[in-house]
Amino acid sequence: MHRVRTSLPFFEQYGWIAEVVTVDVLYTDMVQDELLLQSVPSGIKVHKVKAFDKLRSSKLGLGSIALRSLCYYRKYVNKLLSNHHFDLIYFSTTQFPVCVLGAYWKKKFKVPYVIDMQDPWHSDYYQDKPKDQQPSKYWFSYRLNKYMEPAAIKNADGIIAVSEQYITDLKKRYPQIKDIPAATITFGMFPPDLDIAVKHRAEFKPLLNLDDINVVYVGRGGTDMHKAITPVFDALAHCLKADPAFFSRVKFYFVGTSYAPAGQGKPSILPLAESLGLTGQVIEITDRISYYHSLATLMQADALFIPGSDDAKYTASKIYPYLLTRKALLAVFNPQSSAIAILKDFGISTVYDYNNISRQHVLDFLYALGGKPHLQISLSEEAVQKHLAQTKTQLQCELFNLAINNDRL
Repeated sequence: MHRVRTSLPFFEQYGWIAEVVTVDVLYTDMVQDELLLQSVPSGIKVHKVKAFDKLRSSKLGLGSIALRSLCYYRKYVNKLLSNHHFDLIYFSTTQFPVCVLGAYWKKKFKVPYVIDMQDPWHSDYYQDKPKDQQPSKYWFSYRLNKYMEPAAIKNADGIIAVSEQYITDLKKRYPQIKDIPAATITFGMFPPDLDIAVKHRAEFKPLLNLDDINVVYVGRGGTDMHKAITPVFDALAHCLKADPAFFSRVKFYFVGTSYAPAGQGKPSILPLAESLGLTGQVIEITDRISYYHSLATLMQADALFIPGSDDAKYTASKIYPYLLTRKALLAVFNPQSSAIAILKDFGISTVYDYNNISRQHVLDFLYALGGKPHLQISLSEEAVQKHLAQTKTQLQCELFNLAINNDRL
């Protein structure tokens, strides 16, 4: 959603007029953020489709918004393609089952399509994990994805991905796409978002105690992040014993860690903190919050923390709004994660992999916060320009141009 939203102001500048087809919010149970509409240009056509009622469809195992809306997308877009000319269909969503319609529309209407891989679709990552570490309904989703991914990918005319490894894996898995246009394009920085968050920050419920030294992470949790979090928690536990007067003021917040409905999420970070004696220093809020509430909370923090997944392919899209705030940033990733190079490109020195971070690194980072409240960091202007949403939109459009001339219809 954010990829398209932050690209809409720039598509026409690079030769493309976009229309959006999305599910009406009446049919979703996700956190709503009407402020997102403020960044969408007024001239953009937005088409809304229905979805089956979740209470009823969940009884059949079809609770996801992608599966509930699939036939409505098919019917609505059939009418659009029958009555109007479109050069390309662009799937930019993590609700991947919708992408299977690309092959159908391509065959029926001769319109090419591009898929944006913001996450892996079919993956064996959780196959060897204990059941309590697997996503909800993993048995069903694994088998569904194993069937749906090839149906969508084999006929695609272009692939965009946030991680180069996603493209490599797909081309290895499906030789049919080895020659189609593909590009690694991360999400972009979108400065207007910060202005919107500042303008409306009084409307959001405060989550932090501003008398503390607050280090904040907003995003999903999961045991796959424990390798990145453990060395930081270990250092904090050690520092707490060495200097309790200072470090008792340090609080780590993990906000919006569960995809479960509000009030039903299970903590995935707090158990790790408790095992290291950090119950009083770590606050986990499982309920998701809106995007601009997230930004406002990040701006209230003294510093930000980004723990990466132990999956080497993982690229944290959230790093760009984090960087927008120019807050002091501590990040820990898998040694092979592309996020490390990206952050270093911006001039962030406090980014580590979980094999080279030390207690001293964490201690120095936290002590700096105590001596310089509201510490701001400077970023490489060259990197900022390279990673602006406008620049990323241009790259998308360049791939679109290749895809429509790919002769795979």
